[in-house]
Amino acid sequence: MNPNAPSFDSNWFRAALGQFATGVTVVTARDRDQHDEARLAGLTATSFNSLSLDPPLILWSLDNRAGSLPLFEASSHYAINVLSSEQVELARRFSSRTIFGSQRFDGLTWGEGLGGAPLLPGCCAWFECSNLSRHQAGDHLIFIGQVERCAFESREPLLFQAGGFKTVSDLSG
Repeated sequence: MNPNAPSFDSNWFRAALGQFATGVTVVTARDRDQHDEARLAGLTATSFNSLSLDPPLILWSLDNRAGSLPLFEASSHYAINVLSSEQVELARRFSSRTIFGSQRFDGLTWGEGLGGAPLLPGCCAWFECSNLSRHQAGDHLIFIGQVERCAFESREPLLFQAGGFKTVSDLSG
């Protein structure tokens, strides 16, 4: 325990949370607007977790200020694409503050999952989920998804820890 730690400070809290190594995902969804045009959304998220095996449920959260929030709320399905260690640039693309909405998919090859949610190639795992429920908590909206299909490949996962992307070998070496 650090005796010099402040009783509570939001920057200190964020730094402490950053010590937890977590997997990196890109959450994707597709929705149709009133003119029946397909709209795509995708974002990098480390707030993904398993919730239940029976029924199979996952959860993830999205900042209330995110521009893609309405699309994710309205979509019937979304996909959790668990990134592999070779996909750092993909993680950066989908977390970029200069590339928006469907532009994040420009030039990418992807497959169509349930509800049209994009499935990105080269990932460690994919979870195709129905948009079961949402819960407001603080400055984020928690999404609970019912997993309808999943798949995986034997690849090294991409991790995020202490403000940067890492691999398993980075943390074990």
